[in-house]
Amino acid sequence: MTQKPTACLALADGTIFYGMGFGATGETVAELCFNTAMTGYQEIMTDPSYAGQVITFTFPHIGNTGVNVDDDETVDPVAEGMVVKWDPTDASNWRATSELKTWLASRNRIGMGGVDTRRLTRAIRQQGAPHVALAHDPEGKFDLERLVAKARAFAGLEGLDLAKDVTCAQSYRWNEMRWAWPEGHQPQTNARHKVVAIDFGAKRSILRCLASAGCDVTVLPASATAEDVLALKPDGVFLSNGPGDPAATGAYAVPMIQGVLATDIPVFGICLGHQMLALALGARTVKMNHGHHGANHPVKDMETGKVEITSMNHGFTVDSQTLPAGVIETHVSLFDGSNCGIRLDGRPVFSVQYHPEASPGPQDSYYLFERFAEAMDGVTA
Repeated sequence: MTQKPTACLALADGTIFYGMGFGATGETVAELCFNTAMTGYQEIMTDPSYAGQVITFTFPHIGNTGVNVDDDETVDPVAEGMVVKWDPTDASNWRATSELKTWLASRNRIGMGGVDTRRLTRAIRQQGAPHVALAHDPEGKFDLERLVAKARAFAGLEGLDLAKDVTCAQSYRWNEMRWAWPEGHQPQTNARHKVVAIDFGAKRSILRCLASAGCDVTVLPASATAEDVLALKPDGVFLSNGPGDPAATGAYAVPMIQGVLATDIPVFGICLGHQMLALALGARTVKMNHGHHGANHPVKDMETGKVEITSMNHGFTVDSQTLPAGVIETHVSLFDGSNCGIRLDGRPVFSVQYHPEASPGPQDSYYLFERFAEAMDGVTA
């Protein structure tokens, strides 16, 4: 006897995918993207950069490492839901403290398994990231016309400022370093530099990397002004990752960054922070067809010739053709040639599109945090 579907995914073009639901019940509307990472589904689901998105995981073994508190990138999942090939497997990992299904249900996030994720991924690549409605009903009762209408009514991420929804409500200090065996996360007790991190949707792992690089970190909300930043007399300013349209967030973030750039303070940006820096320097950003989401993206350092395998998560990109004089393109994607890094000529100001904290992903790019620390060494020497 064929089991009745308990979940469905309705695309705005009317296409319907059926599967088996898990996690929370109900409905959600979002943009659909795919992620090719083979590890780190918990870090991906709790990455604030995924606000407003449902994630299709192309790797079929989801759930096998369970979940644990240490791997959360923020308090709760930010992605709206997940779509996977198979029903999540039981956890088999010594660090697991809960099952994926239980974790999703407790945090009101919908999951859907039993889907032909290859077909779904091809559709995203060919047509662009679609707007979708994801529904989970244990009774398997779905009003398909209404779900398709909800998907079509979704406004999308273009022109949307989501950083304000995921940023911190007030400033706080951060000193926890990267996880290490056997102690776990230890505090930074010998910081060399005072860093102000602007939270556009910061991942905890990025803050941990800054602490491990010798930084005493103060995190400020995305709405912070240049006066707020400079009042703390930082040795460096960090611009975090985050979700949404950079041009929308830039309406208030760009003046702050330009105020910081008027000083000689080193600046380092990642992901949305990279896009914010580019906008502040006079470039433009554009929406991508389906974005870059995964942990296997090759990026070439144009100044050294070195190729790094990187972790990425972005649906917008800096238009390299709009980079003004004095702003040097330092990195490009070997998948499609899109911009992946810039620096300001003659100044300790740089940023990358990818995620050097590698949570999840390869560790090729940790050196960027050390480069930021060295830039601050040069200024404060």
